[in-house]
Parts: sequence; structure tokens; C-alpha cells
Amino acid sequence: MAPHRRAGPKAAESGGGSAGTWADRGERRRLSSVRKSRAHQESRRKWLKVAFLVSSAVLISLLSWSYLVSEDGVAEVLAHYSESLQDRFIEVPCSEDYDSHKRFEGCTPRKCGRGITDAVITREEAERIRRIAERGLSLGGSDGGASILDLHSGALSVGKHFVNLYRYFGDKIQEIFTEEDFQLYRDVRRRIQQTIAQAFGISSSSMYLTKPTFFSRINSTEAKTTHDEYWHPHIDKVTYGSFDYTSLLYLSDYTEDFGGGRFVFMDVGANRTVEPRAASGEFTLL
Repeated sequence: MAPHRRAGPKAAESGGGSAGTWADRGERRRLSSVRKSRAHQESRRKWLKVAFLVSSAVLISLLSWSYLVSEDGVAEVLAHYSESLQDRFIEVPCSEDYDSHKRFEGCTPRKCGRGITDAVITREEAERIRRIAERGLSLGGSDGGASILDLHSGALSVGKHFVNLYRYFGDKIQEIFTEEDFQLYRDVRRRIQQTIAQAFGISSSSMYLTKPTFFSRINSTEAKTTHDEYWHPHIDKVTYGSFDYTSLLYLSDYTEDFGGGRFVFMDVGANRTVEPRAASGEFTLL
């Protein structure tokens, strides 16, 4: 009987052919139903997998953000490295500690805040300034991760100490720096001074960029002294009593020239981070 059920023409001629055809149809329906059921289950599994992956991604993102906020303390980006900013200023309450400091009319700030701008110098000028810094720093360099060059006072990091490059190298300095280099340096300092004065509503003639005004290069070398440890929270006004304003002018780009190195303003209620960008400058009333 089995050969007749498998052979279509002969099964149709025999009495059992019809029964065999209905059985085949029933089998096909059952298989079709099984396939649909399996397809439905597979489809459901795929959706469950997708839903799980999405849920996992969301969970990982939330955990990552939680870690970033709790460990890194960064909650708000004041300036993203891909942004080009003309002027951005955030006013913050002035510290009560200012009441214990001597005030100077026309120079002591009337308001407190943090600002950032890309309008102080051009990227071409930033490249020129950077080359000046690189030539000077090539004369020395710290054993730790942070090297300092101060063209104003002559201070240069050499090993674990500082030397006065003008006395240490004498006439050789004329082969390192040109008068055009010093002129650009002075001009950039003047523009920074004017930017700060305008932002805080004071006269630029009443304020002075006192020392230290310096170039700073930081690499991944292990810190040797406390001067190499730039990552600690600090207040410049506490370190330097004559400071009312502090400014930074970046000469390299975050993520392109280096990793890490973000600057964080630790304010009450929010930490604000700056991602360095060549030719961008930030300034703050401390």
C-alpha cells in the first residue's frame, strides 16, 4: 500500500488513492501550521532579542552616564571641541571670601563667572604661538609630565627645577626667538587682557597680566613633583593672592592632539567642562 500512496497516478486509480491524497493534504496543512508556528516563534525571538539589545544599550548608557557623573564629576559641557564660539559667559555667585581681600577700584570685579571664546586669535596665530612654545621648551623640559616656559620672567622647566633661560642661554636666545615672536606674544597678551576687561565690565588699563604668564605642555610622563600634578581641584586666588582673573589660551585640539585634558569648572550645583580647541580661550573670575 505504501508504494501506491507515494505514486500519484496509480493512487488516483485505486480505491485508496483518494484517502492517500487527503492524508497528504492533511500532512501538508499540519506541516504548514508547524512552519507558521515556528516562524512566529522565531519572529518573536528576534523581537525579544532586539528588545533585549535595546534595553541593554539603554541600561549601559545609563550606567555609563551615572559613572561619568559620579566618578568624573562632569555634568555639563560648557564648550564642545567641535564648536566655534564667539562669546559664551555664565555668571556665578561671587565667593564670600572676597570680603576678606583688599579691593581695588576699577580692577576688582563687580561680577563673577566663567567665559569662553574663539575670537581672541586665529588658528594660524595659534600655530605660530605653538611653534614659539615648542622652540623654547626644546631647550629644557620637566622630568615629570608638565613643562613650563614663561617668556615674561624667563622661567623654564629643566629636570626637577626652573632656570632663567635669558641668563642660562645668554645670546643663544636670539637664535631661538625673533623680535616678531616677542611682538606676537605681547600682542596676544594684550588681546586676552581686553577680552577679560570687556567680559567683566572693567577698564583694561586698570588691570595687569602679572606673572606667571606661561606656556604649559603636559604629557603622559609620570609626575615627579607636585608641580606636575595639574589634575587636583584648586583655586588660583588661594595660591596667588594677587590673582582676580585667570585665562587659558589653547594651542592644541582635544581628541586630535591628545586624550583627556578637559578643563572642569567645579561650581555649586553643576560641574562645567571645556574640551580644548586650538585658538579657543577661557577665562574666569576665581
